[in-house]
Amino acid sequence: MNDVMGIINLSESEEQIKDLTLGRSLGALHIFGRYRIIDFQLSNMVNSGLSNVAIFTYGKSHSIMLHVGSGKHWGLDRKRDGLYIFYPEFNSEDNIRRLGDLENFRNHLDYLQNSTQKYVILTRSYMLCNIDYKDVVQFHRSSGSDVTIVYKAIEKSYDRYPNCDTLTLDEQNRVIGIGKNLGKEERYNVSMEMYVMKRERLIKIIESAIQRGDARFLKEAIFQRLPELKVTAYRFNGYLSCIQSINNYFETNMELLNTQLCEELFNKYGPIYTKVMDAPSTYYSEDSYVSNSLVANGCIIEGKVENSIIHRDVRIKKGAVVRNSILLPYVTVGEATNLNYVILDKHATITPRKMLFGDQSNPFVIKKNMVL
Repeated sequence: MNDVMGIINLSESEEQIKDLTLGRSLGALHIFGRYRIIDFQLSNMVNSGLSNVAIFTYGKSHSIMLHVGSGKHWGLDRKRDGLYIFYPEFNSEDNIRRLGDLENFRNHLDYLQNSTQKYVILTRSYMLCNIDYKDVVQFHRSSGSDVTIVYKAIEKSYDRYPNCDTLTLDEQNRVIGIGKNLGKEERYNVSMEMYVMKRERLIKIIESAIQRGDARFLKEAIFQRLPELKVTAYRFNGYLSCIQSINNYFETNMELLNTQLCEELFNKYGPIYTKVMDAPSTYYSEDSYVSNSLVANGCIIEGKVENSIIHRDVRIKKGAVVRNSILLPYVTVGEATNLNYVILDKHATITPRKMLFGDQSNPFVIKKNMVL
């Protein structure tokens, strides 16, 4: 798809997951052993044939820059097009809430104006799926729409998509209304916050919204123009998870221990790429025991691990028991410690003989660099 470019917009709500986004953006959060959340949308775009991809960051940009670098691991380090990272002029969360993301798009409008692709795909990072954008773009072209929004039809899953935008559709799949998921409906169409439109259309929407002053965020500008634009919806039927809360982050990691779901997310339309980190194989002592878990490279496992996700360079010492938990990189679990339904952020240390318990709907979170 040489005539399509991609934009990943990191203006994302972190209020319900802020304990895990201290010092990092949501897109840079570790997930499932060796990946970051942004890897999925970057890989979807590359697997769909896009070679011009931009990331619009909003605060805590350093974590994204360290992870994606030049885009080499996604094949985006190239002389023509490639990966671009744009930063807001005022890199603070207060300014982002006050000014919205449209200000950042306006400040970098020359990128859109100078790009040569006819179409643009806009996404967030926190909607995890494996999607072929070629099908979405073909649908958009054949429908004659100004804007196409990707959605998933959901039944009774409020907790997995809280406060997400919902679409009201007519019989021709045209979007005639936008709402919020408040958990009151049996069925609803959740917006995946993926939009396809012509590049010139996007420029006009940005300029119009700023001139009128009727929106601060790009999606608001699109929704405001429903009466004057033909906006249609493309239905996605694959696996989808929305990572906007601690609970959703925990549940997504746990359900990916299901090999069928894991295979769909990581390989359905192409592999999910990430930054390659060189590390030795994990060492398992004679006393160790691991069951139904994912353990990354570079770990030392001397205790017992069940139904858990263990990221790289984690040390679980002798006599420790880790169940139903997520341990991010460089975590140390002391001797004879017992963890159940716990999330340990990067560089956390649990001293010997501690007992920490959460539950499935409310995992216990230990923040980055904490010693307990």
